Amino acid sequence: MKKIELFEPAMCCSTGVCGPSVDQNLLMITSAFDALQGVKTIEADRYNLSNNPDVFSERADILAAIKDDADAVLPITVVDGQIVKTGAYPTIDELSDYTGLVFVPAEQTGGCCGGDGGCC
Repeated sequence: MKKIELFEPAMCCSTGVCGPSVDQNLLMITSAFDALQGVKTIEADRYNLSNNPDVFSERADILAAIKDDADAVLPITVVDGQIVKTGAYPTIDELSDYTGLVFVPAEQTGGCCGGDGGCC
């Protein structure tokens, strides 16, 4: 089973919808990790420094990475125990590379119940 972990800076929420502006990267990451929850061959976990400090403290590699400047290196992406990216969220292409899956954007409009199809 492939394991992907995301160690994130302290935030009030994981969705990016809190505060005065919406963080599009956080929305994308939230959607991608939500989608990964349904994949039996992948374990995907997100850890927020505010909510999961114990997970950070249990990982020597993460502690070493954030020792000097957590703001500069978080978020940290770990795949199968190896740090693969620091300082930015993974892109959809990177998530595809890490997981072997192809991510397809959700339809913004249209679809069976959202357009003029009238099929619902």
